[in-house]
Amino acid sequence: MLDYGFPLDRLVQALKYGHRLSVSRLFVEMLAAQAAPEADLVIPMPLHVSRLRARGFNQAAELARPLARRWGVPVALDGVARDVDTAPQAGLPWKARAANVRGAFRVTAGVEGLRVVVVDDVMTTGATLAELARSLKGAGAASVENRVLARTPKPG
Repeated sequence: MLDYGFPLDRLVQALKYGHRLSVSRLFVEMLAAQAAPEADLVIPMPLHVSRLRARGFNQAAELARPLARRWGVPVALDGVARDVDTAPQAGLPWKARAANVRGAFRVTAGVEGLRVVVVDDVMTTGATLAELARSLKGAGAASVENRVLARTPKPG
């Protein structure tokens, strides 16, 4: 996992906000350089339908699809719904982020007894990934592993 800082932050922003989907190929190569997970299913971090509509694509899905293919593991692009249109985590204080995403996810895929890998681009506090993992485990997933490209260093 890399630090979310220059120049990686600019590349992530180019993908997410500049619609530079070609950047996702580089990110897939970087994530694929890690050892393949022992997994039964790959799920991308879902976006709320309004954010998906505004952006036009889910950057996590753009990473998850080719990674799952490389790993030889099925991907459930619609395996989890983000029912709550939460405020963007980036605009919140670190301590408010867990409350912001509490109850935001609904598992739609059959995950009972499966080892699930969640793919996302950037992790800041880990609150969103933790809440999604809680939802997946609540739906019966045997384990949940997160694969992210970068992590935001803690302030200070």
